[in-house]
Amino acid sequence: MRFESAHALNWIWFLIPLAGVIWFRLKQRRKRMQNVFKTEAFQFLTASVSRSKQRWKYVLQFLCLILMIVAYARPQKGKAIEDVKSEGIELMILFDVSNSMLAEDVKPSRLQLAKSEVMRFLNLASGDRVGLIAFAGSAAMLSPVTPDKSALKMFIESLGPEAVSTQGTEFRKALQEAFDAFQRGGVDRGEDTVLTRAILIVSDGEDNEPGALETAKALVKEGIHIFSMVVGTQKGGLIPVRDARGVLRGYRKDPSGQEIMTKTDGTVLRQLAKEGQGSFYHATFGGNAAKKVYEDILKLERAEFESAQVTSYDERFQWPLFFAFLIGLLELLMSERRPKPRLWRGRFQVGAR
Repeated sequence: MRFESAHALNWIWFLIPLAGVIWFRLKQRRKRMQNVFKTEAFQFLTASVSRSKQRWKYVLQFLCLILMIVAYARPQKGKAIEDVKSEGIELMILFDVSNSMLAEDVKPSRLQLAKSEVMRFLNLASGDRVGLIAFAGSAAMLSPVTPDKSALKMFIESLGPEAVSTQGTEFRKALQEAFDAFQRGGVDRGEDTVLTRAILIVSDGEDNEPGALETAKALVKEGIHIFSMVVGTQKGGLIPVRDARGVLRGYRKDPSGQEIMTKTDGTVLRQLAKEGQGSFYHATFGGNAAKKVYEDILKLERAEFESAQVTSYDERFQWPLFFAFLIGLLELLMSERRPKPRLWRGRFQVGAR
């Protein structure tokens, strides 16, 4: 027997002070009633109440809570080990974190929209191994290709312009960093291994440096496909400057003092996808760009990764939950009254007839 969420059992310790508080409140209430009413009147008012039944009702309530906590801790019994094989591709996500991604021509911002689309993509890419590179004027690998989507989502949530040391937007450096990451890690290609590798670029499309298309052509020769997703609008927007609390303090300006208007241009990303034998999509709020990209990636040949042993257990939380329900029902049906209450007739107390 084991508990999947054993930490939940710690809640049982909180029931001890709770029981003490309830006992103290009941005692104080009884004392106040005794101070207000005379002894005979108090005995008459409480004659129909069974203190033993009251105590039993509290015992049942606490027992019900204990069983519910045990059920929440997910008791498990038995053990089964099986080999699970996964199929997919190796994919590197290149995420643009340049200052222009802070523009709010799409709500809440280009950066937040890009994060949402990548999160949707990861939810679909269950069997694929995915890595993450943040880029702007320079590129930094945040995660090599991994099946652990939870870790990737944590990295994506924290992405911002501070993730790289140099601002600007240079696709060439990001593509080269992705290729180097594939060479350093991932699955080794054997003679009989069919391994498909791809790159997904998520950006607002502003490329300030040449050389990206030549790099893309070189990657295609290595069997790497390139897909792209652009965020933002052609109308563009200003780049806000906010303090640590998120309060708007103004907008970014160029060296001449003019506010910078950043406009989305998907021309370069479209060309990269074309040269990379992939596809290009424009991400919009409420759209399905992530789904369409993944559907295109599904058309690529998929490799079988090494199998992993998965241990599974039989859940037993149903039993404590069932008995908690029965005890809770019994507590609700139990009365606090005595079977034969006493009646008041004049100034005398007599038994009920």
